[in-house]
Amino acid sequence: MNMYQSKVAGVIFDLDGTLVSSELDFTLIKAQVGCPDEHDLLSFIDGLPSPYMREEAMNIVHQHELIDAQHATLLPGVAQAIARLKEQAIPMAIVTRNYDRATALKLKNNPLPIQTVLTRSDAPPKPDPSALNAIATLWGIDQQHILYVGDYLYDIQAAHNANMRACLYAPSDVPAYAEQADYILHHFSELPKLINNLGQTRQSRLINASV
Repeated sequence: MNMYQSKVAGVIFDLDGTLVSSELDFTLIKAQVGCPDEHDLLSFIDGLPSPYMREEAMNIVHQHELIDAQHATLLPGVAQAIARLKEQAIPMAIVTRNYDRATALKLKNNPLPIQTVLTRSDAPPKPDPSALNAIATLWGIDQQHILYVGDYLYDIQAAHNANMRACLYAPSDVPAYAEQADYILHHFSELPKLINNLGQTRQSRLINASV
């Protein structure tokens, strides 16, 4: 069976840069906590040698996330696409590397009809697949029938680690790692069409959803 031709029965979304805007300056945050630029921020903090250092570093991250959450807005086409998927009774969820308070604030200010939301406060952060697997279990849907939509490499890796399909949202520049995604979405308004097309016609492994 070719998982890349099967129907999508559920969709999980990243949050920052996918559903809502984000202006987090990771270069600045990494500099403030002493994380080398090429290292993953959360992994670096988790590896700090003392609980005090980890707490202090995470407090800095939390401050940045909460400030960012106050200014976040829905990205173009998101509200309409989500409404279309809800009309089709497609289960939806959010998995984000953000922490719970910042995530709650973003969704309070930008309400969406998505009830299931997992943050790094609930499960190990992406690319760990734990949160995605938990949602598949909750829904009772085979992973191969779930699409994960995100805007970064970790989203692609998390999807594949969970045996799900990865849709990269790339509204402007297409990064080099886009070739690892199963589908590329340039305009969020095209997501419902992509989902409807899957399972109806034979697709190549890499689909440009804006065509």
